[in-house]
Amino acid sequence: MSRSRDFHGQGAIVVVDYGMGNLRSVWQALVHVADGRQVIVSADPAVLAAAERVVFPGQGAMPDCMREIEVRGLRAAVLDAARNKPFLGICIGQQMLFEHSEEGNVPGLGVIDGDVRRFPAQRMFDAAGNRLKVPHMGWNEVWHNREHFLWRGIADGARFYFVHSYFVVPADAACVVGTTDHGIPFTSAVARDNIFAIQCHPEKSALAGLAMLANFVAWKP
Repeated sequence: MSRSRDFHGQGAIVVVDYGMGNLRSVWQALVHVADGRQVIVSADPAVLAAAERVVFPGQGAMPDCMREIEVRGLRAAVLDAARNKPFLGICIGQQMLFEHSEEGNVPGLGVIDGDVRRFPAQRMFDAAGNRLKVPHMGWNEVWHNREHFLWRGIADGARFYFVHSYFVVPADAACVVGTTDHGIPFTSAVARDNIFAIQCHPEKSALAGLAMLANFVAWKP
């Protein structure tokens, strides 16, 4: 796995390393679709600043992820990337873009207005009345709320792989580009300007996930 010590980041696709996430699988999936472009994993703010585009993945609990971003001195670099270059948030990397999370009652980065909430236990039933599990884990459909370049070649209702107990609730419905149902309909993808962020794991989502990552590599917002 290529890391920042091998490359200074200029023109690269950089995966943010803050110690929380399956970085190898994200890196491998991006290398597969990058058409020879350099893909590196880095915890160096200078490398993020030099990157052509940035991928912000994550796994684990929101309080731990926010703490690691701060401890590693990456907050300013992530915020700058989210303002200025093609930026893909994945799973917790989506949730951290919002203002506040119920998980640990912690503030997020505040890039997108809105909150992160836990699936309500009293509503976790399918159409037949069977109780649904939380975490929401496994394959589920993502329905397109509107057109976006990252949906190119991906069927409306295509199935992606999810692992999460919390979901984002944007203040502005205009940024919602994907919706999924797990007991309740929830926002599974958001987009605004140069940012696209999705709750599922495209790196674990077979052909649909690879198509999304390929679209991100080619995206010129």
